[in-house]
Amino acid sequence: MASEQFSRRKALALVPALALAGRLRAQKRVFDVRDYGAKGDGVTLDTAAIQRAIDAAAAAGNGAQVLIREGARHLIGTLEMKSHIEFHLAGDAELIVSTDPKDFRNGAVIWADGAEGLRLTGSGTIDGRAREFMSSYDQPNEWWIFKPFRPKMFVLSGCRDLEIHDIGFREAPMWGLHMLGCEHVLVDGMKIRNLLDVPNCDGIDPDHCRDVEIRNCDIVCGDDAIVVKATRQERDFGPCANIRVHDCAIETQDCGVKIGTETTADIYNVVFERCQIRSSSRGIGIQLRDEGNVYDIDFRDIQFVSRYYSDPWWGRGEAISLTAIPRTAQTKVGSLHDIRIRNVTGRAENSVRVSGCPASVVRNVRLENVAVTLDRWTRYKGGVWDNRPTRAQTDLEPHATPGYAIRYSSGVTLKSSRVAWGDNRPDYFTHALEAENAADLELTDFSGGAAHPGRDSDVLLK
Repeated sequence: MASEQFSRRKALALVPALALAGRLRAQKRVFDVRDYGAKGDGVTLDTAAIQRAIDAAAAAGNGAQVLIREGARHLIGTLEMKSHIEFHLAGDAELIVSTDPKDFRNGAVIWADGAEGLRLTGSGTIDGRAREFMSSYDQPNEWWIFKPFRPKMFVLSGCRDLEIHDIGFREAPMWGLHMLGCEHVLVDGMKIRNLLDVPNCDGIDPDHCRDVEIRNCDIVCGDDAIVVKATRQERDFGPCANIRVHDCAIETQDCGVKIGTETTADIYNVVFERCQIRSSSRGIGIQLRDEGNVYDIDFRDIQFVSRYYSDPWWGRGEAISLTAIPRTAQTKVGSLHDIRIRNVTGRAENSVRVSGCPASVVRNVRLENVAVTLDRWTRYKGGVWDNRPTRAQTDLEPHATPGYAIRYSSGVTLKSSRVAWGDNRPDYFTHALEAENAADLELTDFSGGAAHPGRDSDVLLK
């Protein structure tokens, strides 16, 4: 009995010591970059100091946190992220991108290769200083001309179990969040504020990635906002599949939500839903230009505005553009099929377009409850379709503007869909529907007349 009482007393005495040890272990899991020599004054290059903190946290593992404290402003070049750490930008903390090319490797600000269990978190921001990577402003074309070097904000390659929460960036000089060959990814709540007149400053690019969810992001950028692609790589990263994008707000001078143009491997099982595209040059886009196949794609519950911009920007105000066109005369372009677009409404300066080619007929496209109002409100020249990038066809194709344009297709269905015309109806606004080489076209409860009823028929079949 005495022995039992002693054991109890000993165990009770150990409780405070064990609790203290647990707190100490928890404290050791936070690696404050200031403890590794980072100044955070916005002037001193802190890359090496922050990297020491990252390396120490990676050695500890098990989710150790690298802490960038609120109020700090760290000038950085490339930071290499490691497995099983959390990189945390607290409060209003900023990472300021160096403009010296010698401070970078792999062309990235935040870089990781093969990291597992990496988490990037916090409400802080990375400032890309885009204008300082530009050489001049091209006033006639209304965009910046870039210098020979400009880094991507993130290049995360071959990562697994990757999570990005809230961390934001602004003024990216090149692509924003580029994920290449990553698997099991969550991107939640990113705020992106790029300049609208800087080319190639994409928002989020899942490239050869699988099992990805992108949600609750607020994106402003000059180039494509969220684009799923399969770029040509020396290493085989596999297909891009099982991607879900939802509940995002977008403003761009290029495409709002898009697949392509790089389609060198298969892209399938992709869902875009509940997104609001406040401005774009194409609301919804698929650009198949290479040998991969794109199929089993859903766009649903999306609102958009699409308009013309200056000539260099791809897109000519198309509401929806699904195209399969070879990149070059030698390209054996893949197939585009089984696409579903439902509950989509918007205002645009150009057509809803489904356009294959003789070598790749677009198959099994269903547009259900798609409502588009066509109008003109910008000063740019209209009456053109944008086929870029291609050297096999006319890149900017002069063409009248019907509400819906279907060609080189098989099995397109328009159900409960409609077109309306705004007050400004130029002469090149024409039919509600124009179809050419469109086999098995099905119309169910399709509504809308010609823009100029006394001149054009409602439907033109060729």
